[in-house]
Amino acid sequence: MISKKKLITSVIVVNYNNQKRIRRCINSLIKQTYKIDEIIFVDDNSSDNSLSELRNFKKKIIKIKITKKTNIPSYDQMNAYYRGFNKSKGNVIFFLDSDDYFKINKVKTAIKYFKKDNKVNLIFDKPIIYFNKKKFYKYNLKNRGTVFTPWPRFSPQSCISIRRNYLKKIFRNLNIKKYPTVWFDFRIAFQSYIDYKKINFINRHLTYYQQSSSSASSKYARFSKNWWKRRKEAHNFVKYLSKKNDRNVKSNLDELITNTFNFILNNYD
Repeated sequence: MISKKKLITSVIVVNYNNQKRIRRCINSLIKQTYKIDEIIFVDDNSSDNSLSELRNFKKKIIKIKITKKTNIPSYDQMNAYYRGFNKSKGNVIFFLDSDDYFKINKVKTAIKYFKKDNKVNLIFDKPIIYFNKKKFYKYNLKNRGTVFTPWPRFSPQSCISIRRNYLKKIFRNLNIKKYPTVWFDFRIAFQSYIDYKKINFINRHLTYYQQSSSSASSKYARFSKNWWKRRKEAHNFVKYLSKKNDRNVKSNLDELITNTFNFILNNYD
């Protein structure tokens, strides 16, 4: 039975030098079929005129300007979302990077999912990988076992919807300055897996996820040296978080392969 209780919604938009895509991002929130109670725009010390774009919208947008950075993108992103969360009032929080945008029915679909099951604290919808108007595709994600790889599949940051109380726990456990190549979405996904033994997906593609050659993740081409290095750090993070939560991580084939390739690449380059 679906609860009739009103859920207050906050969308935290994190931006860094994305002036050209801000209108698309914010318009996708204003046009939602479910009214969003507040939009919180966190600018992570952009050097372009990003904040000036917000003057074009009649809807009130809460603006936060960050002036101090670590210059480690994953840490700065976590800090930006944390700053936005501290300013928010919603009991359901949506994350959105400013180069991405929502389908018109995303918030309504997520809220319906939360109302249907009060025990669900975190959900991922599925992304539409977007290059331009002529080039995009739906990316299908399915839950997998963790025998080979100890972490589950998950969607990117902008596909996350989360209850406020659970997000408090997430920040308390995960807002740490360790493992710089492990991004916030990975941290959230693995904490959720520890807590619930699965990742909750909405089986619908509700978020356009922009792909760009200038993004921070572009230097981690699949099977490159940086990719293997980041994967090793992901395994180290999984061990750290498991231990912190009194969980054991068994030896797995993925870690063995990762360690082997890192050894080869570091010693025979």
